[in-house]
Amino acid sequence: MTGDLAAKLAVHELLYRYAELIDAGDFDGVGVLLRRASFGGSAGSGRASGADVIGKLFAKTTRRFPDHGNTPRTRHLVLNPIVDVDGDTATARSTFCVVQQTETVPLQPIVVGRYFDRFARDADDSGGWYFTERKVDVEMVGDVSAHLAVDPASYGR
Repeated sequence: MTGDLAAKLAVHELLYRYAELIDAGDFDGVGVLLRRASFGGSAGSGRASGADVIGKLFAKTTRRFPDHGNTPRTRHLVLNPIVDVDGDTATARSTFCVVQQTETVPLQPIVVGRYFDRFARDADDSGGWYFTERKVDVEMVGDVSAHLAVDPASYGR
């Protein structure tokens, strides 16, 4: 059980690290975090992989505010993570809520959904955990006009 607990904590750390990087506007960092993963949304929305491709995807689709540290002025809240560990692999499902506030948009939730993730642990002595897949299921969309640089309808929402 001690090993499972350490693994679960490591997976939680990855879940929260993703949110921290997005909110900091560090899309290259998001790419590095997901570099060994397949990343995408609901069926039919496409998949991305590789640090450079994923980082550029976020940079192309997400607005950043230079006067606010080049961040998207958001907070990604990762809630109710449920992690299952099976040896050197793990799965997690969690809820997310993104809130945003700008000069033109009052503080409000803008996107709510679920993450479905898969992880693996390096077999060498490092024991490091990493994403192998992140699926994002957007369930509710509010005013994303100050958040997205693309039309959310292009993603089927």
